[in-house]
Amino acid sequence: MGLSIKILIGIIALLHFYFLWLEMFAWTTKGRKVFKKFPPDLFESTKSMAANQGLYNGFLASGLLWTFFISDMQWGHNIALFFLSCIAIAGIYGAFSVSKKIFYIQALPAIATILLILI
Repeated sequence: MGLSIKILIGIIALLHFYFLWLEMFAWTTKGRKVFKKFPPDLFESTKSMAANQGLYNGFLASGLLWTFFISDMQWGHNIALFFLSCIAIAGIYGAFSVSKKIFYIQALPAIATILLILI
């Protein structure tokens, strides 16, 4: 895997670990500052839902980190493509269902990295 691909995968993984932290541990504090359009009175009642989303983001980030420990380049690319595709699909869905901003934050970096791997 090329250095630029590894850097992008690392950045995307870190971003999803941040989502994990935000949604699982800081939903009712920092989450209010990040999701300003979300009604403030709903943060407490949606805490477990957000934590569940955070857990999924952690799985995606862990899958990307796993690629750094795979010695077979083709196998590493396949695993990276799988997790990046999951992230891209989730980001596209989020862009349509929640906010277009999600596309730029989540889907676009994953799509760009997928294209670099496939080139």
